[in-house]
Amino acid sequence: MKDGAPQIELHRLRMHKSAEALPREEQLAWKLAELAADPVSVPDDTAEMIVNRVIDNAAVAAASVARRPVASARAQALCHPYKRGATVFGMPKDTRVSPEWAAWANGVAVRELDFHDTFLAAEYSHPGDNIPPILAVAQHCGLSGQALLRGIATGYEIQVNLVKAICLHEHKIDHIAHLGVSAAAGIGTALNLPKEVIYQAIQQALHVTTTTRQSRKGEISSWKAYAPAFAGKMAIEAVDRAMRGEGAPSPAWEGEDGFIAWMLSGPEAVYEVPLPGKGVPKRAILDTYTKEHSAEYQSQALIDLARRLRGEIGDLRQVESIVIHTSHHTHYVIGTGANDPQKMDPTASRETLDHSIMYIFAVALEDGAWHHEKSYAPERAARPSTVDLWHRISTREDPEWTRRYHSRDPQEKAFGGRVVVTLKNGRVIEDEIALADAHPHGARPFERPNYVKKFLTLSEGVLDPKEQDRFLNAAENLADIPEAGLGILNFTVAPEKLGAPRPRGLFDRS
Repeated sequence: MKDGAPQIELHRLRMHKSAEALPREEQLAWKLAELAADPVSVPDDTAEMIVNRVIDNAAVAAASVARRPVASARAQALCHPYKRGATVFGMPKDTRVSPEWAAWANGVAVRELDFHDTFLAAEYSHPGDNIPPILAVAQHCGLSGQALLRGIATGYEIQVNLVKAICLHEHKIDHIAHLGVSAAAGIGTALNLPKEVIYQAIQQALHVTTTTRQSRKGEISSWKAYAPAFAGKMAIEAVDRAMRGEGAPSPAWEGEDGFIAWMLSGPEAVYEVPLPGKGVPKRAILDTYTKEHSAEYQSQALIDLARRLRGEIGDLRQVESIVIHTSHHTHYVIGTGANDPQKMDPTASRETLDHSIMYIFAVALEDGAWHHEKSYAPERAARPSTVDLWHRISTREDPEWTRRYHSRDPQEKAFGGRVVVTLKNGRVIEDEIALADAHPHGARPFERPNYVKKFLTLSEGVLDPKEQDRFLNAAENLADIPEAGLGILNFTVAPEKLGAPRPRGLFDRS
């Protein structure tokens, strides 16, 4: 803030009984709405990173455009044409659908391969999931590139700060409860809505996007990709209702029967949410990071470590055991601490293998590389040597790695672990890694050329080279796109590359 006031303010969040009549101005939803309505400009480094993430989203969407869940979501969206509307990845830019359905289809395409950006703190998140709903509304409403930049900056700011403060997974709530809120706020910023409207939309979005973490547990299904798209779709609908004057369950977080009291840590719990003060630029996107490998983020550094270790280990048939000492999250969500037999099953779904560090580490050791499709192929997972090595790998929680995972000091924060390899002859090999090579503080931080390369690699054979160049040019000049011009932030795929026809559904028309 100006005049020497603090840049970041901590909002103290707790349950209030109905008789306390908590004023709006003291509610978290109001504070977030004020943040969203603050007409602060977007810093150059924030704008540059937003462009990077628009490219990143498009890269992974292009690679997934023919996959069954994406094709199904696209087919649903195409049943809802709209005269203004928004574009759908893979379709010509003049094919427009209602914006909430465009957000649905594009959100699934972005999340399907679990290959875009991430932010980890008290909670987990993929903040790039904010982009499809905000972009869809911006296209539908004829906004400019500058308005889109402001909206996305808000989406990231709120997502990151909620993730820093409020843990959902300890209560088995899926992280999309933060996403619905941040997307609604970002849409409010892009549309320059009054804070009273954004306030109601934020609370509605929280109320309707609180779901369980079973979507990421046990036999993980395609809903893992659909869940964030659902949050984006709900956010758009919440904004629409709020613009029409409709209210929300209030106060959504602090109420006696609200989110904190019954979904989180209960009536006595206190959370501190960091929020930038009035007039402070939104820079939280700079705290986030993307993936070099198509796998759950906790595996990124360990894939890099496996590539480093394989030469030292030599003959993998001589491995007696491999123990990965790591954080609570890695152990209990993607490690043996999850107690999910599916994580050791060669017939498991791609979504499940993506959340098995035992499988991922085994394949990375054998192949010395990671591929978004080949590494998950059924025949790859069933390879006898892989299964044998896979089943010799286990994880253990190490309090020090858990502490570093939650550290707010960027020099200490880490998402890796220490690996102990014991060979059959008794030799022990140990090594550790704190951060993925592509992390901003890693060995090879991702910069614009890396994002462009990722896009060109993942869209090769899917997009025509001229279409690749056209999209990259549009994205890199996002700030200069005039009103009603955001339709160019889409890509078209030849019909024969969109996948086989899918079974008809409820919305299909004859």
